[in-house]
Amino acid sequence: MGISIPRLGVTAPVLAIDAVHAALTPPSDPSKVGWWSGGAQPGSKRGSAIITGHTVHNGGGAFDNLGKLVPGSVVRVSTTRGQLAYRVAAVATYRKATLAKRAGQLFDQSVRGRLVLVTCEDWNGEVYLSNVVVVALPMA
Repeated sequence: MGISIPRLGVTAPVLAIDAVHAALTPPSDPSKVGWWSGGAQPGSKRGSAIITGHTVHNGGGAFDNLGKLVPGSVVRVSTTRGQLAYRVAAVATYRKATLAKRAGQLFDQSVRGRLVLVTCEDWNGEVYLSNVVVVALPMA
């Protein structure tokens, strides 16, 4: 599987990952991103397909500029079933505590099929204080 975000010049391999203690940790190689294998698959009719990637405060992370996406941007995911196209519907930045409170809604598996991209944001010199969440809907 792979992901392409033309507006950001991003092309990255997508690896299956599991949630550990209710947290998704992207692959250790910041040029790769992770798809939560416990959720919907990209292209599913129902559920949120979650893909998470690293932001590296000094550059080199696949999702470094995720917060610069705007509604209408295109995201492509290549799978064994072919290439899927999504259009960004929303881009938001949440403080960590707010994201935890809204996780049920943002990562909902009962909604119509969609893609949700997540990365860290707001590096304070020691930790990231926020997360960028992008919700994209399938293009017909």
